[in-house]
Amino acid sequence: MKFLRAYNIDVIKLKDGKHSFSFEVNDEFFRFYEADDWVNGADLTVNVTINKTVSVLEADFKITGTIRLTCDRSLEEFDHPFELTEKVIYKYGPTEQEISEDVFMITKDTSSINVAQLIYEFILLAIPAKKIHPDYVDEMDDDEFDYEGSLVYLSEETEEGEAEDEQIGDKPADPRWEILNKLKKKD
Repeated sequence: MKFLRAYNIDVIKLKDGKHSFSFEVNDEFFRFYEADDWVNGADLTVNVTINKTVSVLEADFKITGTIRLTCDRSLEEFDHPFELTEKVIYKYGPTEQEISEDVFMITKDTSSINVAQLIYEFILLAIPAKKIHPDYVDEMDDDEFDYEGSLVYLSEETEEGEAEDEQIGDKPADPRWEILNKLKKKD
């Protein structure tokens, strides 16, 4: 828990107005969250700007730096540039609770808020699902996005100007698609 205290912001001491905070996210951060199997290293800076008013705290997060990822295609490690902005609102209320993914309720007596979990989630959701080394991005074909086992159809124009569908592959056409094709041919 000592590690998490480094990501606390003492909000009870803040006066109304804007306040800036800076946090470092590195390998230790991802080891703490046991995410070092999908992130091989990080050098990120998180700048949090809090605008405190009478009834609400608006926290703007700006995360910049690089994350070391493993390419899904070549298994080579590469540094992925990272830049992200997010906004979270803390409203004052009778209890502490999460209202939505970006709105939290805190009490007037809340002495500090910890932003480590939010930073982790922001980074986790911003990492691309398909991690491709920059050297291989140009080599990607559209064919790679077809899923094995799915049916692929080509439309050919006949002399009458109607589209004629033919199945590619050796799998029979799904009868549900035939019904939809009949509707398409009526138009």
